[in-house]
Amino acid sequence: MNFIAKPICRSGIFLLLILGALALFAVSSHAAEARKLYTCGMHPQVIQDHPGNCPICGMKLTLIRKQAGDVPSGGRKIKFYKSSMTPGETSSTPAKDSMGMDMVPVYEDAAGADNPSAITVDAATQQNMNLRTAEVIRGPLHKTIRTVGAIDYNETTLADVTTKFKGWVEKLDVDATGQLVHRGEPLFEIYSPELYNAQSEFLLALNSSSATNDPGAAFLRGSALNKLKFFDVPDAQIAELEKTRKLTKTSPVVAPESGFVIEKNVVAGQMVDAGMKLYRIADLGIVWVIAQVYEQDLAYVRLGQEAVVKVASLPDREFRGRVTFIYPSLDEKTRTARVRLEFENPGYFLKPGMFVSATIHAQLEDSAVLVPESAVLRSGAKNTVFVALDGGKFEGRDVTLGVEAENALVQVTSGLSAGERVVTSGQFLLDSESQLREAIEKMRGSTSKAKPETNSVSSTNEFSATAPAKAEMETSVYVCPMPEHVSIIYDHAGSCPICGMALVPVMPSVLQKIQPGGKVLYYTCPMPEHSNVHEEKPGKCPLCAMTLIPVMAQPDTKAKQLYTCPMHPEVISDKPGICPKCEMDLVPVKSK
Repeated sequence: MNFIAKPICRSGIFLLLILGALALFAVSSHAAEARKLYTCGMHPQVIQDHPGNCPICGMKLTLIRKQAGDVPSGGRKIKFYKSSMTPGETSSTPAKDSMGMDMVPVYEDAAGADNPSAITVDAATQQNMNLRTAEVIRGPLHKTIRTVGAIDYNETTLADVTTKFKGWVEKLDVDATGQLVHRGEPLFEIYSPELYNAQSEFLLALNSSSATNDPGAAFLRGSALNKLKFFDVPDAQIAELEKTRKLTKTSPVVAPESGFVIEKNVVAGQMVDAGMKLYRIADLGIVWVIAQVYEQDLAYVRLGQEAVVKVASLPDREFRGRVTFIYPSLDEKTRTARVRLEFENPGYFLKPGMFVSATIHAQLEDSAVLVPESAVLRSGAKNTVFVALDGGKFEGRDVTLGVEAENALVQVTSGLSAGERVVTSGQFLLDSESQLREAIEKMRGSTSKAKPETNSVSSTNEFSATAPAKAEMETSVYVCPMPEHVSIIYDHAGSCPICGMALVPVMPSVLQKIQPGGKVLYYTCPMPEHSNVHEEKPGKCPLCAMTLIPVMAQPDTKAKQLYTCPMHPEVISDKPGICPKCEMDLVPVKSK
């Protein structure tokens, strides 16, 4: 009997070991499944601990998280374990939280481990998600404004040909529109009884003054000469009449300026009245381009900026010019303002009436923080980028955007620093994970809302003490300390875009006492090679005939030093002293 019982006992023990191993495998498999969370790609608020379909849209749920216990630690030391569902629940050893979920290990050297918003993605998953990053750079902020426009005549060179007397056109020397004429060339010949009588009076006065030295004869001669000049008879024609002493039936009318005939309203044999427009002449050596700039881009347009235009008929070349005038009105329908560009026109390639595409280049800042535009997730209320941290972690960060720059870059005024790396591709999956984290935080329930009551009194006292100061800051506005620039009021701190001085906060009552004003030193040509041109009044450049632009006086920072209180920046004084609110010493306002 003993011999038979021993094999049976051994067989039972072996069977128990097999059953125990199967149970352990089942428990471990269930624990592995419990470490997984599933969500919907369209509705990240849907969270389940088992695969299936979304109860909202019916899409298949996808695995969106693996607990850090499934990710190799890489030899890093674990500080403690914490619950991902219940805040404040930690353990020094691996365990499950009160909701039955495995606790997450927190490593000592894990980049972003203490940041609950950081998302861990292993290298294989990054490759599957096609995650790409780019470095945040610091460089010049260039803005390119692309618009359209039309070529127009240079209005300052237009000249109308009229007569100051009535007459009949006997002969046309310029008989076609578009003909090129030069100053002093005859346009037509006209017979006018008034002009003929004026010439006769001049010859009679010449003969009388030559026969006698009577002062009255000299007066008549001068009166007759002035009458011819008032009829716009050229000096060369008067000298010829004085030399030959012969009257002619017709007199030539010459071109007042050089250019092309763009209008012709006269034919041979026509009777013309005084003041009738017979010809219009335009010089095409310099042409205007009237460009349409949208309202939101007007802040980046400055006088003297370089502009480039292209025409459809000449795709192989570009024409460079300058911004010379910004019209003071805005089109109410198109919400655009007219900007005048001036271009030299050698060869007369630019013809009035042509449609052009214009590009205005502006450098707004010498150094700005720039990121690729593809890295920014715009949700309307906020702008978010994902910053790549060490250890395969990514952090969502809200940023404040500035100006959209060239080369698909955008300026970041706050939230990022140069040298950081941001995600430029695949960040939408990270954004879904971030929304999932937010949904989990909301699922944590009343435990996150329960706060100790010990600090409530001190917080209330702190708010009540700082509330008046904050209210005063909200009513303050910012202006430039230069009296010439205080007519512009800003709602934010910074530097004056005109002189670069630091903007100072002032109260509206103080602002009413400041009188705005300005001073123009001189007017200069927008062309850099003609910057030595200094004129006292606006007009045209004597070298290239482009419109002169004003040059404002530079600020005198020593004579305009202001002082403010470090605790109450709304207090402004033009001399040192004591703050009337807190009796602290006033400090000078420093310019950037």
